[in-house]
Amino acid sequence: MVKIREAIVVEGRYDKNTLLQTVDTAVFETSGFGIMKDKQQLELLRRVAKTRGLIVFTDSDGAGFVIRNYLKSTITEGLKHAYIPDVYGKERRKSAPGKEGKLGVEGMPPEVLLEALRAAGATVDGETATHTHNITKQDMMALGLSGGKNSAEKRRALLKKLELPEHMSSNAMLQALDLMYSPEELERLVKEL
Repeated sequence: MVKIREAIVVEGRYDKNTLLQTVDTAVFETSGFGIMKDKQQLELLRRVAKTRGLIVFTDSDGAGFVIRNYLKSTITEGLKHAYIPDVYGKERRKSAPGKEGKLGVEGMPPEVLLEALRAAGATVDGETATHTHNITKQDMMALGLSGGKNSAEKRRALLKKLELPEHMSSNAMLQALDLMYSPEELERLVKEL
């Protein structure tokens, strides 16, 4: 089990149970869209984010991104974002796949969850933080990933190649790319498209 400093917020109890088998930290639930009406839970998440840091770890489907964007718009400091890849299938406990057919946090193996947390910049006990990348919006424009003809298609192709969620906004994509790749690595990946 890996101990991390930041707390984590997930959509539901099955996601929480899966994470608690992998990491040693506080894990909160949004109760799906319930967080949008629960002012006390939202205030608690704000305080945790401010004092200890909070990692948003929602599913990669549309609903997960609605919840993620709501938290991003209401919690202004101490927030990090972990993303699971788009993997199609169904969780063992379910009789059918979800609406979009993608596995959620609960369906991911521990090594994928840990990789996503590290990529989000989680502070892992015993590991030194090594983030020194500085991919900027200007880099995204220069590489044709924003502000140009066919930039949306190029972003979608890169998201697919890197196995990142297809629903990522360009700002979320920028944040994820900056955490995982150097500017030189990103340039090489874009040339390979």
